[in-house]
Amino acid sequence: MWIQQRVSLKPRSRGFHLITREVDDALPQLAELDIGLLHLQLLHTSASLSLNENADPDVRHDMDAFLRDKVPGDLPYFRHTQEGPDDMPAHIAASLFGTQLTIAVSNGRLALGTWQGIWLGEHRDQGGTRQILATLNGE
Repeated sequence: MWIQQRVSLKPRSRGFHLITREVDDALPQLAELDIGLLHLQLLHTSASLSLNENADPDVRHDMDAFLRDKVPGDLPYFRHTQEGPDDMPAHIAASLFGTQLTIAVSNGRLALGTWQGIWLGEHRDQGGTRQILATLNGE
C-alpha cells in the first residue's frame, strides 16, 4: 500500500508542540499495516519536525529557551531581515532540527518509544498554518 496526503496543522505560537495525535488521527490507514514506514515532510522553511519527549512539557519549553538563547533574532550580521527579526533564526532552527522524519509502523501503529512523540518546532512568532506531506508505505 502506498498513500500520500497532506496533513494540515493549525497555527501555533513559537515553541515546540506535540503533534503525534494529529498525525495519527489524519492517517487512519496506519491501522491496516502490519509493517511499514511513514515519511513526514514539513513543507516550510521556518519550522521543523523532530522526535523527542512526549510526557513532560518542560522539555519542550527548555528546548525553545535553549534555541532562543543560541540563535537570537538580533544578530548584527544577519542580512535576511525583511520578513522580521524572527525569520532568519527560524530558518537556522529548521536546518538544525530538520524538516523530515521517517517512522516505522508496526502492528497498525507508529513504532515510537515509550517517551517519544512527534514535535512541530514553530520557529516564527506567527508561523501560520503548517502543512506536512505524509507518505505511508507498507503491507
